[in-house]
Amino acid sequence: MAKILINKKNLFYNFELISKKATNKEKVAVVLKDNAYGHGLVEIAKLANEFGIKKAVVRTIEDAKKIEDYFPYILVLADTTFHNYSHTFHIAINSLEDINKVPQNANVHLKIDTGMHRNGISINDIEMAFLGLLKQKANITGVFTHHRGADTLSTDFFWQNENFAKAKTKVKEVCEKLSLPLPQFHSCNSAALFRQENFTEDFARVGIATYGYLDNDGVFDFPKLKPVMSLWAQKLATRKIRKGQSIGYGGKFTANEDMIISTYDIGYGDGFLRLNENDNYTTPKGFKILGRVSMDNLSINSDEKEVCIFDDVTTLAKIHKTITYEITCSLKESIKKEILV
Repeated sequence: MAKILINKKNLFYNFELISKKATNKEKVAVVLKDNAYGHGLVEIAKLANEFGIKKAVVRTIEDAKKIEDYFPYILVLADTTFHNYSHTFHIAINSLEDINKVPQNANVHLKIDTGMHRNGISINDIEMAFLGLLKQKANITGVFTHHRGADTLSTDFFWQNENFAKAKTKVKEVCEKLSLPLPQFHSCNSAALFRQENFTEDFARVGIATYGYLDNDGVFDFPKLKPVMSLWAQKLATRKIRKGQSIGYGGKFTANEDMIISTYDIGYGDGFLRLNENDNYTTPKGFKILGRVSMDNLSINSDEKEVCIFDDVTTLAKIHKTITYEITCSLKESIKKEILV
């Protein structure tokens, strides 16, 4: 059976670098949305708790419920149903329309649109939002935004920082006017955190860096992180093929000599994105994936019982012309996870 190994030492190494950059563990919120970027929601939550991380970020209240024993502080980014809502959670408010759905005494974080133009309210609507949330008897515990290009060399990063600074000033004015305590402010994702010279916000939401990657233009002096996930497959069958024989759908790989090949139990049905005859991929041990990846299996020039398909998805991301996030997030939640100590 195919499996994912989670390297605890690598994860803790990444957490150490992240915590140092954020000044301490208390200022790190580990992002666990979408099954912890494919690494396993509960598995990574347990390890983050063991390391000493106190804050987590998830997509839904359902996911928050699964890990509430591991974190005293959980921010829910994209759920307005409030099903199984717990008053220990902090719910993101992404629009003025969300405000009317907030239950009494809920902890909320108000998202500000500083230029991404995806979610969040206008800076000009901050006072209106605060008044609406107070009418709902909500506790405004946070105000935040999201960067659209912290990982690219452009002025967007500085422009959004300036916009968020304006939002902070407006929030402080409204809080003083309404006699409210200041909420926590946060804007940094992984790339934004490592671009800061002196991190001063209340915490950073760290996603992809947790898992060992920092996609960027290659011009930033980001630290070298360690990938946490490796994907392994088990042998289903071995055969000898003759020179001139072809393998798999379309017969797109043809042997130029007699060779031993084996079929392994991973495919695009498991979320390992489909390779075709134009994409040559070599495993960490030097084996080649031959021809097209099938739904439930693939062929490799190996007869080993177990093969590591990848321990770093950077090459696969380049092959698929995408980002590392998509490769790891595509893997199905049903794949068994094991912790490598």
